[in-house]
Amino acid sequence: MRTSLDAATLTGIARRLSLVDDSRRVRYPGDSGDRQPVHTCYVPADAVTDDLPVQWGAAALALLEEHAPGPLAFAEVLGLPPALVEPVHEKVVAKLATEPVEDLRIDFEDGYGFRSEAVEDEDAVRCAGLAGVIDVPRVGIRFKSFEYFERGIRTLDLFLTNLVTVPDGLTLTFPKVTAVEQVTALCELLGLLEDRLGLPAGRLRFEIQIETTQSVLDSTGAFAIPRFIAAGQGRVSALHFGTYDYTAACGLSAGEQHLAHAACDFARNVMQVSAAGTGVRLSDGSTNVLPVGDRDTVHEAWREHFRLTLRSLRHGFYQGWDLHPGQLVTRYAANYAFYLGNAAADGRRLRAYVAKADAGVLDEPATAQALAMSMRRAMDCGALSAAEVEQLCELSTADLDALVRREVR
Repeated sequence: MRTSLDAATLTGIARRLSLVDDSRRVRYPGDSGDRQPVHTCYVPADAVTDDLPVQWGAAALALLEEHAPGPLAFAEVLGLPPALVEPVHEKVVAKLATEPVEDLRIDFEDGYGFRSEAVEDEDAVRCAGLAGVIDVPRVGIRFKSFEYFERGIRTLDLFLTNLVTVPDGLTLTFPKVTAVEQVTALCELLGLLEDRLGLPAGRLRFEIQIETTQSVLDSTGAFAIPRFIAAGQGRVSALHFGTYDYTAACGLSAGEQHLAHAACDFARNVMQVSAAGTGVRLSDGSTNVLPVGDRDTVHEAWREHFRLTLRSLRHGFYQGWDLHPGQLVTRYAANYAFYLGNAAADGRRLRAYVAKADAGVLDEPATAQALAMSMRRAMDCGALSAAEVEQLCELSTADLDALVRREVR
C-alpha cells in the first residue's frame, strides 16, 4: 500500500521520542507497591521507650472501653452504618492489641522543643539504641529544621552513628523546607554519612514536610515540589503535610487552622500533582483536637478525627499524623469503614473487569489499577485478609499486584 512517510524519517523521530520515554520512566517510576503505613505517630524524643507501641495500644483500648464500651456504643459515636458495626469494632480492637503503631517518628523538632546541648545529645544516642528494638514496621526521627542547622545535623549524626543496625523501615523527616538548596545540602550530608558509616549509597532516604508556603510556590511563582524531588536524587520517599505551620504561614486565624480548610486543600492538590507517578508518597497532617477529658469531649474529638481521616482517604491521602494514643481508635475505625464500605462493590468491578463482563460500568486499566491498589491497602492495614479479598474479587494477591503494575496475565 502507498504511504507518504519514509521509514528513515519515522525511525529518526522514534529515536528522539524513545529518549523522552526513557527520561520519563526514570522521573516517573510509579508506586513501589510496598506497604504504606496509615499513619505516623509523632512522639517527643524524651518520651520514647522500648515498649511505647504497647503503651499506646493499651491506652487506646482503655479509652475505648471507658468511653464507648462495645460495638453498638462505638458505632453510635461515629455514626457507622449497621453492616459495619461489628466488623469495624472487632478489627479496631484486634489492631490495637497486636500492631497499634505502624510508623513511629521520634521527634526532636516542635514536639521536643529546645533542651540543653547535652540533653539532646543524650536523647539522640538513647533513641538510636531504641530504634532497632521498638516493635514497629517503620521508625525514624524528625530532626530540627535547617533554621537550626548545626543542632539538627548533630542530632541526625548522633542518631545514625549510634544505630546498632539500620532498621529496614528507617525514615528521616526533614521539616520546614523553604528552598531547593536545603534539599541538595541534606543529600550531600547523607552521602557523607553513608560513606563514613559503611552504608550503601542511597540507603538513607527522607520525607519532606510541606509546611511552608515556599515549599508549595517558590519565589518565582513556580511549583517548588518538583524541584525538591529532583534535587533529592531518589532519596525523597514521601511528602508530609504540616497543618499548623502551613496555615499560620498563610495568615489564617487560630480558629481556621484545620485540615479541611481550602488553603490546605490547595497545598495538598499541589503535593498530589507534583508527586504523581514519581513513587513519592503522600501523608496528610494532624489535628490538635485530642480525645482527652470527659466522655462528651472525647466523643467530639473522636468524631472530628474520624471525619477528617475519612476526608483524607477520599481525597487520596492514605496516611496521616497521630499525636495521641486515643487517635489510634478513630484512625483505624476510619480506615476500616472506608475499605469495608467499598469492598463489595470494588470486588464486583474487579471480577467484571478481569472477566470482560458487561456489568454496567466500563472500567479501564487505570481504574482496575486503582481498585486493585485499594484492595492491597485494605490488606496492609488489616481491614481485609488475603482470603477475604480473594473471596470478594476472585483474585490472588499476585493477580492484584499484576493489575497494580498493569501487567497482562
